[in-house]
Amino acid sequence: MSIEEIVSQIYRNESGKEMTLIHFEGRKGTFSDIPLDVPEIVSSGLKKIGIEKLYSHQAKAIESVLSGKNVVVATPTASGKTLCYNVPVLSAISKDPAARAIYLFPTKALSFDQQTGLSELVEATGLGVKFHTYDGDTDVGKRKILKVEGSIILTNPDMLHAGILPHHTKWVHLFENLKYVVIDELHQYRGVFGSHMANVIRRLKRICTFYGSHPTFIMSSATIANPADLASRIIEDDVEAITEDGSPSGDKYFVVYNPPIVDKQLGLRKSSIFEAERFASQLVQSGIQTIVFARARTTVENVLKLLRDHAARAGFNPDSIRGYRGGYLPLERREIEKGLREGKIMGVVSTNALELGIDIGRLEASVMVGYPGTIASMRQQAGRAGRKQQTSLGILVLSGNPLDQYIAQNPDYLLSTPPESGLVNPDNLYIMVSHVKCAAFELPFVDGESFGKAEIEPILSHFEKEGIVNHDQGKWFWMTDSYPADEISLRNATEGNVAIIDVTGSPHVRTIGEIDLFSAPMLVHDQAIYMHDGVTYHVDRLDFKERKAFVRKVPVDWYTDANLQISLRVLSEAENNDIGNCKLGAGEVTVTALTTVFKKIQLTTHQNLGYGEVHLPEMPMDTMSWWVTVGEKIVSEFSKNDLEKALKGLGNVLIGIMPLPLMCDPRDLGMYVEVKSPHFEAPTVFIYERVAGGVGLSEHMFDMGISPLVLALETLQKCPCENGCPSCVGPAGDSELGTKLQTIRLLKILTADRPGPV
Repeated sequence: MSIEEIVSQIYRNESGKEMTLIHFEGRKGTFSDIPLDVPEIVSSGLKKIGIEKLYSHQAKAIESVLSGKNVVVATPTASGKTLCYNVPVLSAISKDPAARAIYLFPTKALSFDQQTGLSELVEATGLGVKFHTYDGDTDVGKRKILKVEGSIILTNPDMLHAGILPHHTKWVHLFENLKYVVIDELHQYRGVFGSHMANVIRRLKRICTFYGSHPTFIMSSATIANPADLASRIIEDDVEAITEDGSPSGDKYFVVYNPPIVDKQLGLRKSSIFEAERFASQLVQSGIQTIVFARARTTVENVLKLLRDHAARAGFNPDSIRGYRGGYLPLERREIEKGLREGKIMGVVSTNALELGIDIGRLEASVMVGYPGTIASMRQQAGRAGRKQQTSLGILVLSGNPLDQYIAQNPDYLLSTPPESGLVNPDNLYIMVSHVKCAAFELPFVDGESFGKAEIEPILSHFEKEGIVNHDQGKWFWMTDSYPADEISLRNATEGNVAIIDVTGSPHVRTIGEIDLFSAPMLVHDQAIYMHDGVTYHVDRLDFKERKAFVRKVPVDWYTDANLQISLRVLSEAENNDIGNCKLGAGEVTVTALTTVFKKIQLTTHQNLGYGEVHLPEMPMDTMSWWVTVGEKIVSEFSKNDLEKALKGLGNVLIGIMPLPLMCDPRDLGMYVEVKSPHFEAPTVFIYERVAGGVGLSEHMFDMGISPLVLALETLQKCPCENGCPSCVGPAGDSELGTKLQTIRLLKILTADRPGPV
């Protein structure tokens, strides 16, 4: 069955339901000649592999790079961005065989995958360039050769941070001759990861200066709102952005589907998981190679199990449907990628791990379980289908949360709104201090030297008091035997992961995956059900100290969902704004998280089967928060119970809707409510950043003035429910009767004195 036939079938079958169908016509490419500055040996190589002309954006990028400019190419998925850096790099090596380049990819899988395209072009040119991936899986012999003879090092930021920069004396040939640094998938470097990345680049540039090299940066990105700004913040230099796409594309169909309401009184809709699985089953069993994207690991495993069960009942091979997410081991992921390319795997259920540009074949359809959180991610996920210019289909199955329901009411938002900006904060004190340690280990600091744009002498003085560095004759020398880079994770606020160890066949045990330290108390606490590749495991024991979770296979049809208890304490107030009936503010807070109990949830009915207790230590985090405090005069107008309802309702609607104007992922924010805050001695709603030190979201929210409250009021007034639902003051089962009414009442009072339109 063709995509067009599937689309017609969906349109007929779902007639009368809340659904929007959008058709994007395919377009022809815009081509340019290969720039004259590209050496003949490279242009001939391009022609040998069938590239007589370049897309217009490729030619423009190559010309700019060859003229010495830092460049970021921000064009859609499958627009041929790889040539924008491969051609300049090989051009430089053809002129000077000593020239070197570093390629940075956000994941090991992507660096491994990119070898193929580079290998084809290198072979066609006949240059004999030596290149290879350099990561934790690279054998010792290959590492030695790369350090001396490798012209192009394909690696990831983590390896550059911990495996190359601290050992720069073993990479002298690389740093003395470093001509280009390539940063692929730049849009991935936002928030914590991006802030870490900017500091890694500071360290890289510092070492390059020491060896006398000044590399040009070539960056590629998905379409985002601020490619030049993000690139400039990451490398702290001027960057030219190339955003006009010259590549051709096939027809694309996009469906926005809102599951039907099953309980009008409670405002409950049919599960987005079940509806997405229904669409995916239809596609896979019609011979359409399909990818399903889910936001959470547990959702991936739930959808995978449902899909396989459905396939088995229909006489379809369930083994042709696989899961893919962080926590699967590298060999398992490579096997799945290969199966997709070869067409042996017809369906894959993934987190955003497959959102990046890994070559996974001729996928024709993409199904998203809930809005991915950002327009950029949504376009990336939809763009995973149709990469070979064939007709493709994307289906966005909305959930019941406020963000998804806003999109259901305003589907044009997805098309009319530009993609999000990438926010980074390189000078986040928690992050920067860690990298100043690493930089001091790598090379002594000189008096007056800055680290990027930051003044660091107070930090170095603090290190001296701790005995980490010694100040002597105008320089700061590293003094301890410790290896700071090994203790710093670029991906998380905390260091290290928890290994998942299968003890089913004890004494023969095996590691089946891993999970970050912050997620472990929620997902692999004692008695949790952990799902991996569709198989359910019982967590016998979480050894937090040793960072190991011991699991065994169990045949159960339920999963666990842990409750997180939060407390918050204000440390300092950075911003304040009295707007009459309330005060807005932002500042530093400590958030303490404690996993206390877990629920057992039946897989298909979502019925609560019981509870269990969790005994784990508290996990504190210093971060930034926005808040609104209610004036004393307003408090007197509410009963204590009604005020508590209104505050919780306000917190829930803000946490649901604010990712849109803040242009961030919903998982970047947390919510906390106090009927009487000990700090402010007034009712307060906090929206805090779920990142140690924050990345600027709280400040951005404060700068919006009263707009967040106005948006919350509009969202509640537009929601068709009577008494509150998961789409407004939810989540389901958490809002009392009257919560919506009291929240609207409170918001009308708080926004009554606003000065004109917002």
